[in-house]
Amino acid sequence: MNAPDISVIELQQSTATVALAAEGHGVEPAQIAKTLALRVGDDVILIVTRGDARLDNKKYKARFGTKARMLGLDEVEAETGHPVGGVCPFGLARPHSVYCDESLKAFDIVVPAAGAVNAAVHISPDRMAVLTGAEWIDVSQA
Repeated sequence: MNAPDISVIELQQSTATVALAAEGHGVEPAQIAKTLALRVGDDVILIVTRGDARLDNKKYKARFGTKARMLGLDEVEAETGHPVGGVCPFGLARPHSVYCDESLKAFDIVVPAAGAVNAAVHISPDRMAVLTGAEWIDVSQA
């Protein structure tokens, strides 16, 4: 991530789940920006959504033309360069298309992981989208 003004916050405890991350960073679970790694045909995509959201299968299929297929646990780190629980849209091992769900726009600041199970950043959703070249989409349940 080419943003020297953004500090990575490393906590002593794990923030590998939405609940742990919210507690550790003193925010509501919805403000945790969770990154989902999915396979679309031969491609891997990342979707960043609010921590309390679930993918809406109908919206996902309408947007991507296929059922949502999460990467296997063994594939996640190889594709993203980040361990499960630390996956984020920054500093990827390989280039992947990144999408930010519209649900993130409800917040001034969101908290995505930062490549480790105890690391995160505090960032505005718009800035995160710009830094990652993300496209805004609507694929979460209301």
